Order: sequence, then C-alpha cells, then structure tokens
Amino acid sequence: MERKATIAKLDQKMAQVIMETILDRGPGVKWDDIEGLKDVKQALMENIIYPQLRPELFTGLRSPTKGILLYGPPGNGKTLLAKAVATECRSTFFSISASALVSKYMGESEKLMKTLFTLAAIQSPSIIFIDEVDSMLTKRNAEENEATRRLKTEFLIQLDGVGSSNTRILVIAATNRPYDLDEAALRRLTKRIYIGLPDAEARAGLMRKLMKQVDSKLSTYEFDQVVQWTEGYSSADLNSLCKEAAMEPIREIPPSKIMELRSPSSVRKVQVGDFQKVLQFIRPSVSKGTIQEYHNWHKSCGGPV
Repeated sequence: MERKATIAKLDQKMAQVIMETILDRGPGVKWDDIEGLKDVKQALMENIIYPQLRPELFTGLRSPTKGILLYGPPGNGKTLLAKAVATECRSTFFSISASALVSKYMGESEKLMKTLFTLAAIQSPSIIFIDEVDSMLTKRNAEENEATRRLKTEFLIQLDGVGSSNTRILVIAATNRPYDLDEAALRRLTKRIYIGLPDAEARAGLMRKLMKQVDSKLSTYEFDQVVQWTEGYSSADLNSLCKEAAMEPIREIPPSKIMELRSPSSVRKVQVGDFQKVLQFIRPSVSKGTIQEYHNWHKSCGGPV
C-alpha cells in the first residue's frame, strides 16, 4: 500500500518514460555469457553480488560501495557485465545512456533523474546502469550551460542519498573516457574497475563461441594462429572479424547460384584463409596510444584489475 502511495506521488509522465524506456525487465545475461575477465568478475562478486545476496554480512567496514565505475576501451563488455550483475543479484535493472538523457530530455533531465532514483528505491534491490557517463559528468568549466550543471548536481545529490535508507540501490557507471570525468563524480564512484582488451584465453573463448554458429574447418594449430593474429582486438572487433570470415564462403558463390542452394550444408566450411583475408581490412579499433592513456589513468586514479 505504501509503495503504491509513493508511486502515486511521482510525476506520472516521468515514471512512464522510465518504466517504458529505461527499465530493462529481463537482462538475462549470465557470467557464462561473458568470456574471460576473471579478475573483473571476482571484483564484482565481492563488491556487488555478495553484498546484495547476503546484506547482513556486509555492514560497518564491510558496507558495499554505492557507486562503481567501469572504464576502458569500447567494445569489451562493460554493458554486458552490468546486465550479468543484475541477473546474478536478481535485481531490478535500470539502464540509460547519459548522452540520451542529456539530449532527449533536456529541460526535464533533473526531474527524470530524481524520479529514476525514487523508482529504483521502490523496486529495490535495484541497479542503475548509466552508460557514457562522461557525457553527463564532464569536468566543470565556465562554458557549460545551466541545464547540464543542474543535471550533474542532481545526479551527485541522488548518489549521495543512496544507502541512506534501508533501500538497496547500486549505481554502475560506464565510460570510455575516464580522464574526462569530474572529480566530484570520481569521489562518489569509489570502486573503479578497468575493463581492458581481451587476453588470448578470452579471445579464444569468444571466437569458439562465435564459430559454433557456422561450419568451420580450422585445425587446432590454425585456430591458435588466428588467436595470436588478433592480439590488440576488442571483443567487438572479434565479433566483426568472425562475421566477415563467415561471409567469405558465401561471397564465392555466384549470385545466380545462391537461390539454387538446397541447404546451408552446400556452402563450404570457413577456413583459416578466410580469416587471413578479412584480417587485411578488419583492424583493431583501439590504438596503442589510446591503450597507454588508459594505463596511465589506471595507475593514477583507477582500481583493481
């Protein structure tokens, strides 16, 4: 009854926007869906999942953090990790892009932010995931407009209020540009976890999972070669690479013959040569210079992993 009364006091238009476009009712992503990142998963287990599932054990000095920052190069699973956490915790998952919040709801952003945190408290345990948080929490300067400043202030106020009652809300923010974040935001996002490029084991696991979707003819040696060739590739890059390699056998078939194929088994299997060909134009999307920037920031301001 109290919950319905609280919802009734909210701006119904704002509440409807959140319930329809921001609330993710079924993330459905599990740990096993994410290859590699063992240390990251362990850090998230200790800081999020255990405290959510056994809150009585995590009090006092063991109290869980209110805000977590996931940072690193794009295309390496920050959003998937947040969804997996929500699934493992059996929590309500609110997902929003900060850039969309700033642009689409300009003028009403503050009210939307306040309503979001209120609904998260009502639906707790909840996780609020804010992607591209750098577009909302950039370093303050004299040139930023008043609406952006008010939104930033409202977010910081709401984040300060998390954990002040019996509600269980966790804020997970993700960014590809951690060095652009305001210091006030960093002070509140106390746990910072670096999500780097996949290592050889993670690349192999991801590529095996992707290549199960098509018939392939790669020996163990050839597969290991492809894994070595893709050092420096992000998870998104690997997905594009496997997709293009899988298309190579199709491209060899004359257009006039494609409609005559009786079954998918008529298409030849994917071979190592297909990967060699597509590797010529599917290149790493993250430069070595950018990776060095992340490493430098990680050493000075980052956290584990």
